[in-house]
Order: sequence, then C-alpha cells, then structure tokens
Amino acid sequence: MKLSFFTMPIHPLEKPYSQSYKEDREAFLLADKLGFAEGYCGEHTTDRAEIITSCVAFLASLAYETKNIRLGTGTVNMPNSHPARVAAEVAMLDHMLEGRFNFGISPGGLMSDAEVFGNLEKDRNAMFLECINMVLEIWAGKGPYNLKGQFWDITTDKTKLLDIGQGEVIQPYQNDPHPPIIGTAVAPFSKGVTAMAARGWQPISGNFLLPKWAATHWPNYVEGCLQGGFTPSYSDWRVAKNICVAKDSATAKSYARDPGSPYVLYYSQLLTKMRVGKRLNLFKHDQNMPDEDVTLDYVLDRLVIHGDAQSVADQLLAMREEIGPTKHLVYAGHDWTDYELGRNSMILMGEKVMPILQEATKAEADWQPEA
Repeated sequence: MKLSFFTMPIHPLEKPYSQSYKEDREAFLLADKLGFAEGYCGEHTTDRAEIITSCVAFLASLAYETKNIRLGTGTVNMPNSHPARVAAEVAMLDHMLEGRFNFGISPGGLMSDAEVFGNLEKDRNAMFLECINMVLEIWAGKGPYNLKGQFWDITTDKTKLLDIGQGEVIQPYQNDPHPPIIGTAVAPFSKGVTAMAARGWQPISGNFLLPKWAATHWPNYVEGCLQGGFTPSYSDWRVAKNICVAKDSATAKSYARDPGSPYVLYYSQLLTKMRVGKRLNLFKHDQNMPDEDVTLDYVLDRLVIHGDAQSVADQLLAMREEIGPTKHLVYAGHDWTDYELGRNSMILMGEKVMPILQEATKAEADWQPEA
C-alpha cells in the first residue's frame, strides 16, 4: 500500500506568509524523508488563506532538495493559464526533477480566481479541455505550431528561427509520451473520472468527499480504463483523507476538533465557500437533506480521522471496507497550527500507521479484468 501527500493548506489569515511557506516546504521535505511516494500542492491566485499562487514555482523550490518523492501539481488550474506557458513551465519542472513529476490538472474550483482571470461566465470545462489538449499537442509536435481553438490560438510562425531553437517549446523529460496526468474528482458518481481514465489519466478522490461518494469513483474509473484499453489498478486510484495522528487519542482529538485546530479552520473556510457556491451536496450523506443540517460538526465528524496510531489504522481499514480496496492513500496536509503536533502527525502516519496498513493489506490481489 502506498502513502502520498497532498496539501492546499488553509493558513490563518494573521500568520506571516513567509512562515507558512517555510512550513509548507518543510512538510514536503519531511514526506520525502518518511518515504511518501508522491507529494502534491495546489494553487490559487485570489485567496489570502490558500497562498500557494503557483504550484509549479513552489515545487521547483523543492526539486533539488528532495530525493525520492514524486512531486505533482495538484492542480494547475487550466482555464486560468495560457497553454503555451503551462507546456513550457511544466516541461521545465519535469526536467528539474528528472522525471519525478506528475502533472495534476483541473478546471479550478475557486470562483474568485475565475472572476479575476475573466472566465467566470465562460464554459470553464471547455477551456480546461482545450488547454490540456493544446499542451499535449505542443509537446507532441514541433514549432512553429498551428493550433486554433475557441479560446486560444498558438503559433510562432512569424518569428521562428528554428535552426537556432527560437520558436519551439521544450518537451518534457518524460516524453513517452508525457508525464503521468492526474485529475481530481470531487463529485459523487463523477463522469469526469470515466473520461480521465479513458485517456489513461489517473484520479485522486478528494479529501472533502464522504466515503460513500468516494466509493462511486472506482466503478467509473474501471469503466473509463476499459474504454481506453487500460488496465485499472487499485494502486492508481488515489483516495485523499484528513488524518490527525498523535501519541494518544485525547491529544489527537484536541488538535483535530478544538478551537484553533487547523482542521476546524480548513472546514470552516471550505464550508463557507461551498455554501455560497451552492455545492453543499458534496458533504451530504443524503442528497435530500436540508442545507442547514450541513453544520461544521457534521462535516468534521465524517471527514476528519483522528486518534493514536492503532486507532487511525483501524479507522482507515474500516473506510476501505466502505469505499473499496484502494492501495494508494493520500494524507491531506493542513497548517501546522501547533508545529510539533503537525509534524508528529506525519511522522506517526509514516512510521506507525502505514506498517499496520501494509501488513493488513499485503495479501490482497490487485484488480484483474474478467476473462
């Protein structure tokens, strides 16, 4: 069983940005030291709590300090970015990491970002598809290009000097055919999972999705893989969870649920955003339940796993009974409101919880298509 790391940490507004960036970087370095398989971070432009404004720039700062972990954009918000810039910057990062890179993409979910980039009223899903398709065409081709779309046209024909390299975008280090593409899935019964899998892309089921809805992603992933001629693997279906591990259950509960908790801060912010955006259905165990019943305590009870190492392992194994035998767990990073408790949660997860999970799942066979 694999363990990876994803963070789009929501930091306290009063916390110095410089401190938050240092701690965010330290979390990735710690994940690398602990043997986490992958590490992802997201990006937002217009949020003073979610302050990583470029996941490519942030990950580039880690390229030569990490050794084994694969780093991933989680995600590049494609409608907010020009395809040529995405193609060039991602290819550069892939070379810096010498292939230890996963390309995470999405339409982006922060509405103030969509507004500031002028695409709030546009078909952002269509922009997403056009942008990624153009990125892949740039990587697969040679300049001067001739890409014409609904939202972008791309060429360097007027200014090309191809014999000296001018007018071409560098191709990625992983060029057979390109870096692995990862997509996030946050909707119950997501058809996006099917579409991604049909193209050979792999999903992450979001950390703010109830287990019963995460369970709906596996059948859609299998369906898409079979459509595209790929073999589904439980190891390629990543499931993200909010996890707080401490030396004892009382300490873990306090850090996960008391006022000042980073988990409380995270879901206070997220609940507000989802309520305004009319997306509370993500948190509902019954889609008919009233919005007013989706309280902070309701969400925390269902989405934050906390306890000592054995208790957390037991809860994660119980979760797998509900969602299916995923073999790739993604630990969701949060602000280190308490520096020692934040670090120790990751350490205990890697050194104490994972051995229990690996022992409990070592005999499981991976998915195989029916004969």
